[in-house]
Amino acid sequence: MPKMVQEQYLTQRNDIHTSERQYVYKVGIYGWRKRCLYLFVLLLMTLLLVNLALTIWILKVMNFTKDGMGQLRITDKGLRLEGASEFLQPLYAKEIRSQADSSLYLQSSQNVTVSIRNSEDQTVTQLNTGSEAVEARGRRFEVNSNTGKLLFSAEESEVVVGADRLRVLGAEGAVFERSIETPQIRAEPFKELRLESPTRSLILEAPKGVVIEAEAGNMEAICQTELKLESEDGEIILDARDIRLPGLPMGSYTSTPSARQNTFEVCVCPNGKLFLSQAGVGSTCQINSSACL
Repeated sequence: MPKMVQEQYLTQRNDIHTSERQYVYKVGIYGWRKRCLYLFVLLLMTLLLVNLALTIWILKVMNFTKDGMGQLRITDKGLRLEGASEFLQPLYAKEIRSQADSSLYLQSSQNVTVSIRNSEDQTVTQLNTGSEAVEARGRRFEVNSNTGKLLFSAEESEVVVGADRLRVLGAEGAVFERSIETPQIRAEPFKELRLESPTRSLILEAPKGVVIEAEAGNMEAICQTELKLESEDGEIILDARDIRLPGLPMGSYTSTPSARQNTFEVCVCPNGKLFLSQAGVGSTCQINSSACL
């Protein structure tokens, strides 16, 4: 009995080995597939070497270093550009300055605009330099000297000139549509000073007095209708060697034995009008009072 079982076991084992040998498959890549794989790996290595060579060439041409690229340097204080630079898009920066002993140039084929924005992204101050004009927009515009002295300021309510002297060199002078306030107005040496109001009146006012001087020439006051000199609390003094009133009207002439042919007296009417009257032994103003009418 045991011998039969052993023979049967050996027979079944041999059958299993025979069936295993019948179903064995080869594992791997052979033939044209293997050649294509090697070709693909070779192509990848070639591309890798070409990319590495191009990267090295770009780094060499662009002058990449540990401090920056080309004329661009990265420092502790920010970026530093050496030479001329061109920006194709808006530039946002906290501070722009040139190197020591060098000038800073801003050039553009159209215009250069510098804008200051607030936290709400609204433009509060803007400087626009174009081919036709230079425009500055803001609440206040100031020009100061190197010592910090205010030379010029402009805002909506007033314009202040802080310089010691304001010179107007135009042939037509300066035109002011409204009143001006200044302690002194004078012309250049050997030049005439003209204050003129072509269509309106000209008023000179001061709390402590108005002084008009012509040290080396004449002074003329010409008007179309009336010239008025008024002093409310003081007096008007005409102090000169000669005082001439050539255009005074003549009073009615009445020949009297006591009349002087070439002598006249100046008469004043109650309304302030002046006229001339033929002088006599006594005053003849009362006789010629008809000139006051």
